[in-house]
Amino acid sequence: MKDTLELWKLFRQGCYEVYISDIVLNEISGCGQEKLDILLGYLKQVQYHLVYTDEDTVELAEKFIDFGILKKKSLDDCQHIATAILAGCDIITSGNFKHIVNVKTVRGVKIITTLEGYKDLLIYPSSVLLEGDDDDDETDSQQRF
Repeated sequence: MKDTLELWKLFRQGCYEVYISDIVLNEISGCGQEKLDILLGYLKQVQYHLVYTDEDTVELAEKFIDFGILKKKSLDDCQHIATAILAGCDIITSGNFKHIVNVKTVRGVKIITTLEGYKDLLIYPSSVLLEGDDDDDETDSQQRF
């Protein structure tokens, strides 16, 4: 959680171009009111692009299932990944180590993006994206995720 909060500071500072899928908004809408208010409060702190799922998203997500990368019950996770790929994101960050941030998924995503001709998508936990303690460093370019 600490790393996620640190990463959120970078989001607020505009260090990254943030994309969020409608799936995320649907997931958090199922939370209890107190947690929902907290999460929506965080979203209001940053500028982000809302990306909507469509037929192309579902089709790409189903390829992850067809290739055995994830199971049908993980369709939402597949759609998170597919949305990021179709939006042209550089990185997807997640704390979901069971389905998204693991070697099998990372390798599978690489195979699918290569076969389908999409740009590579890096998959990392929040901690990897923290830029360190040197406040004088600036990123060379803004990355999309």
